[in-house]
Amino acid sequence: MAGLTAASWPANAIPAPPDSSRVRQAHRRVVFQFDQRYSLLQNQLVGINGVKLAVEWRGRVRTGLGLYFLGSAVPVNAPLPPTVPAEALNRVRFRYAALYGEYVFLGTPRWELSTPVQVGFGRYYHRYESPDGSVYRSPKRNIWLIEPTVGGHMRVFRWLGVGAGGGYRQALLVEDKLEDDISGVVFYGRVKLFLGDLYKVVRGHERLFSQKGLRRADFAPKQ
Repeated sequence: MAGLTAASWPANAIPAPPDSSRVRQAHRRVVFQFDQRYSLLQNQLVGINGVKLAVEWRGRVRTGLGLYFLGSAVPVNAPLPPTVPAEALNRVRFRYAALYGEYVFLGTPRWELSTPVQVGFGRYYHRYESPDGSVYRSPKRNIWLIEPTVGGHMRVFRWLGVGAGGGYRQALLVEDKLEDDISGVVFYGRVKLFLGDLYKVVRGHERLFSQKGLRRADFAPKQ
């Protein structure tokens, strides 16, 4: 079947309006971000520090790898082993690597909303502190984590964005009590470096702190 040409297109046809609900880029981009996560565990605000490196396709899908570690040990109520004094304080430390995927469902070149989901695998151990100052450590064990969230960011410059989000962290394949202790609501702040755009700005000798491409007039559909 022959394709429609400009001459054969119906004169009264109404072109579809441009889709402004998503940001589309024809090329891939590399994204690096600092990812600071927080949870309220045992009535204590706990920070989890992380970094991520990802590849972005067409401005809509990102996939990559993240590395995370606890900023401080988490107090838990899991049972103490028989060899540890009954009055010892039970704390847990863990670190993990995560594969993640992120889909941008709404946005412009200036801002976006997305649904990141990551699955992590790592190691954890208990640290038992007795009143007399003695410290005991358990053997390291495996831990799995899954974290679905919703987040967003705004670009301050073409190559730099800041954002925030929230969701839930679920621990898997650990003892039941510990699973309850470290699973919970998670919220985060992030700083994102768009390395591909930074490279283009530097290579093209453009102004580093320019708003080029981020103003509404640069991307709004022409009437």
